[in-house]
Amino acid sequence: MLVAAVALSGCSTIRDHRGFLVDQALVDSVLPGVDNKISVERTLGRPTLASQFGDQAWYYISTDTKQVAFRRPQTNQQTILRVRFDAKGNVIAVDKAGMERVARLDPDKDLTPTLGKKRTLLEDLFGNIGTVGAGGMGGSGQGGGGQGGGPNGS
Repeated sequence: MLVAAVALSGCSTIRDHRGFLVDQALVDSVLPGVDNKISVERTLGRPTLASQFGDQAWYYISTDTKQVAFRRPQTNQQTILRVRFDAKGNVIAVDKAGMERVARLDPDKDLTPTLGKKRTLLEDLFGNIGTVGAGGMGGSGQGGGGQGGGPNGS
């Protein structure tokens, strides 16, 4: 009986929440044309991230995941709240998105396709022998004309 209980406990699902805790009443209280960056921060708190380019926007991201033992976590629910601002810092729009914005990626046998030559382990380890440091190892081969050994010729 004890063995069965231990085996079943390994099959339980772990649920996890990360990011912004969505309170719909607080989200609904942020109004375009009324609120600004200061009032939004007082109402919703600091954003998860802020846009760096283009239109000014703050993003509040909430993610719920579940994980069965010995498997990778799967996104169960996600909410992305975007608050857009004009140049003066006033709210112009509040947008909400959900699971349709989650991208599911399936890695291909732990290989990442890259451009260039495929090299073996030995080529990676010993491929640079004789090429690294051959140009300026203290000789007068480059630009110094026999002047001092410093980087500026001093």
